[in-house]
Amino acid sequence: MEKDKKDYSSEIEQKIIEVIDKLRPFLISDGGNIEFVKFEDGIAYVKMLGHCANCPMIDMTLKEGIEIAITSEIPEVIEVRNVE
Repeated sequence: MEKDKKDYSSEIEQKIIEVIDKLRPFLISDGGNIEFVKFEDGIAYVKMLGHCANCPMIDMTLKEGIEIAITSEIPEVIEVRNVE
């Protein structure tokens, strides 16, 4: 049973990474970047890098951009959080 759960989780992680890869060029164009950290209990953890890490608009970028993009494509993800 545990293996099945892991396989399911890794499928979702791969989908998250695919969405992040689509968003990455927009962040890079502003001097930032994003890195997938983990998926756990419906939450995708990411690390904002470069200018994004210190940007005063990080919360808006994360919640109104990245989170909406990921949750609209992957219903298993209910939230996206930045880890510092």
